[in-house]
Amino acid sequence: MALDTSTSTRPPLDPASRQVLDLLAASGRRPLEEGTAEDARALAPARIALNGEGPAMADVRDLTVPADDGHAVPVRVFVPEQPPRGTAVYLHGGAWVVGSIAESDTFARRLAAASGYVVVAVDYRLAPEHPHPAAVLDTDAVVRWAAEQREAHGLEADAPLVLLGDSAGGNLATVAARRARDQGGPGIAMQVLVYPVADADTATASYLDPANQLLVSRSAMEWAWDQYVPDAAARRLPDVSPLQTEDLAGMPPTVLITAGYDPLLDEGLAYARRLRDAGVEVDLLEHPDQMHGFVTMLALPGSAVAMDQIVAELERAADATGSSR
Repeated sequence: MALDTSTSTRPPLDPASRQVLDLLAASGRRPLEEGTAEDARALAPARIALNGEGPAMADVRDLTVPADDGHAVPVRVFVPEQPPRGTAVYLHGGAWVVGSIAESDTFARRLAAASGYVVVAVDYRLAPEHPHPAAVLDTDAVVRWAAEQREAHGLEADAPLVLLGDSAGGNLATVAARRARDQGGPGIAMQVLVYPVADADTATASYLDPANQLLVSRSAMEWAWDQYVPDAAARRLPDVSPLQTEDLAGMPPTVLITAGYDPLLDEGLAYARRLRDAGVEVDLLEHPDQMHGFVTMLALPGSAVAMDQIVAELERAADATGSSR
């Protein structure tokens, strides 16, 4: 699929998304950048209620995983009712400031039930209380742990380990994949990056497009960067802005989902291009009529479409290793 950065021919925003935005506007919701982290986190119960309950699992466990700096990282492990085919480590979005495994519960359940994967949702440390690199260290620890736990979940040693993340979680997922590459493992079968934060540059065309200032705006992302990496010079580090990585060769096969109405669109497309230029297999799945955040807004029709795409990619990874269905 061609990498097209033009927004001149995109279709109108999905009507269901427009309705959600109208409802939020009528509610008097304060923009992210006009409040505190606590203000943003206070909306968690409403976000959880909107997604409803997920399907039953064979097992759901709340555990902790020790990080290298001694922090105990909370994780929730979702084991599907069918024999597992692989493991997916899920890193939620939320500008590195909001989000939790409680908010990820329904999404993780749906993913596990549809794909047959054990899903490990990660409660990585949030900024500004825990700025970079705390979330990176937490992700690294859980990725290593998930690889070691395959036998405990009835999986073969070569069953696929997939990293999946949306927005800030996509940033953490691909940083973890590159760090695993550089540190000699564990092997990552695939990275699924949903409108990932790939760079700290907020002056791209998609960032400056007035039509993209919806659920996530340029101002909100600049606020998020100030929380996560207060030192502006450090934002060019590959562990922070993966688009700045010098060599992307040897990265795992990549699924990259974009939304047409998204300040982060250009950096996602640029990252897909860089990966392809480095010889990495990239499946670019574009949703030109969707906005940033649509995949985990489970009431939106576009979310179901993207979920089906993600499940198909996970099945492809499992098929490649011969993991039973």
